[in-house]
Amino acid sequence: MSESAPRRIIHIDMDAFYASVEQRDNPALRGLPVAVGGSRERGVVAAASYEARRFGVHSAMASVTAKRKCPELVFVPPRFDVYRAVSRRIHAIFECYTPLVQPLSLDEAHLDVTAPLIDLGSATAIAREIRARIREETGLTASAGVSYNKFLAKLASDYRKPDGLFVITPRMGPAFVAALPVGKFHGIGPATAAKMNVLGVFTGADLRQRTREFLTSRFGKAGDYYYGAARGEDNRPVVADRQRKSIGAETTFARDLMVWDEVPVVLTPLFARIWTACRGSDLVARTVTVKVKYADFQQITRGRSIADGVASQAMMEEIGRELLRPLFPPPRGVRLLGVTLSNFEDEAGQAHRQLALGLV
Repeated sequence: MSESAPRRIIHIDMDAFYASVEQRDNPALRGLPVAVGGSRERGVVAAASYEARRFGVHSAMASVTAKRKCPELVFVPPRFDVYRAVSRRIHAIFECYTPLVQPLSLDEAHLDVTAPLIDLGSATAIAREIRARIREETGLTASAGVSYNKFLAKLASDYRKPDGLFVITPRMGPAFVAALPVGKFHGIGPATAAKMNVLGVFTGADLRQRTREFLTSRFGKAGDYYYGAARGEDNRPVVADRQRKSIGAETTFARDLMVWDEVPVVLTPLFARIWTACRGSDLVARTVTVKVKYADFQQITRGRSIADGVASQAMMEEIGRELLRPLFPPPRGVRLLGVTLSNFEDEAGQAHRQLALGLV
């Protein structure tokens, strides 16, 4: 394929992934409004089935709000080990067609099939076959978007959900974007959309009327992306095997914490989960960060970096507790605590660096 030919990008997005896995594994849940998450007062919906979405239930919604919107809502505790296992099977299907697979989460990914391992004649045919294999091998449905860049492929996968396939061709791209509300653009959240609305920008067509200088002066580097996206342009490559920037965990409490003696008990399982994930990735973290969210939803973070890396779970625990201890007793109740490892280096790179330092 010539360099001037458009790329062929597929975006695959599993339909209500967590909830669909639960309905697949428990036939009694099929056809019912299902929410994956905790049903307690402080619980949060991690995923909602399409039956639940019809009542306005969605992910990140407080469980009490979800129950109020849908009194018949069935709550199911999450099983992340199962979701990860299913995700690995799905990604194995992707890798039959291209090595250029960029996971965005357990349930979605971008694939560059410009030069596929199995050429079926078009990206659309590849997307169709991938969806069929996912259904056959996992019993789940996926929606797919096909286009000439990542931005439009993701928009296309949303267009015919659930269990749909939509293609945005180079000829369609600019007009498709022009009619789209800016709030539907990937990378434009509610706050940015509101800021654009104040500036008189409501649609892709409005955004296209603004100069690059206008956008970068108000939105920084993101302004360049918005300028291109408004024209159906996005040159970002599909990056395979992207290294994780952080590994973390957090927990929300049934009642607000006020005393330090309660903290070590609730942190222990968080530390264990984080360290297990970190060791499974062959990465060495150099920064430990803790997060505290208070009852009024205000939050603060504290971090510390270690030049030689966090060598053990015990070291991570010690640093985490040392960062949190000065914050107790808190000025108000603590609703949530979180811990994150970041600033990663692979073990081979760390060994090389330490050897070089030793030779200085």
